[in-house]
Amino acid sequence: MARLANTMQRYGFVAIALHWIMAVLILALLGLGLYMVTLPDVGFDKDKITLILYHKELGVLALVLVALRFAWRLGNRVPQLVENLPEWQKVAARFVHLCFYGLLFALPITGLLMSSAAAIPVSFFGWFQLPDFVSQSEPLFQLFIAIHKWLGYALIAFVCVHVGAALRHHLFLKDDTLRKILPGDIP
Repeated sequence: MARLANTMQRYGFVAIALHWIMAVLILALLGLGLYMVTLPDVGFDKDKITLILYHKELGVLALVLVALRFAWRLGNRVPQLVENLPEWQKVAARFVHLCFYGLLFALPITGLLMSSAAAIPVSFFGWFQLPDFVSQSEPLFQLFIAIHKWLGYALIAFVCVHVGAALRHHLFLKDDTLRKILPGDIP
């Protein structure tokens, strides 16, 4: 039977499931966001509006999941990093993870603020509509667009660092770093 909680050697089922669900969701959101900005704003065609609505709903889902993941992380131990890892790499690993949490909270929040400033409602898959958090304001809308965009670019950079480090550990150093978070046979 799969272990739900983390151990000192490996992540548990809940952490692994949240990690990989969020990885797919984040890649989808980043891909969708990068694609949407290539579409013209003039006339706002129906396809772009549909994509924006999906992006918003998935962004709210990402916010809910990162809150669950953060709560789970606070209540569970974090597996030890592999032995013989230089101190600067331990610090870098923890820094990247903290930055992920910061970005994964900040991106959907700035997206919600952007929508509020544009007076465009945000629905959560049609179940309910989120309230506006700021008054309608074109300058605020433009500010939140810029912040959201640069946070998105920062997230892309951190994803590349994270994936690159995981692959380096797995393919070249041949340690258990990546295996700790892979789904499968969880002791």
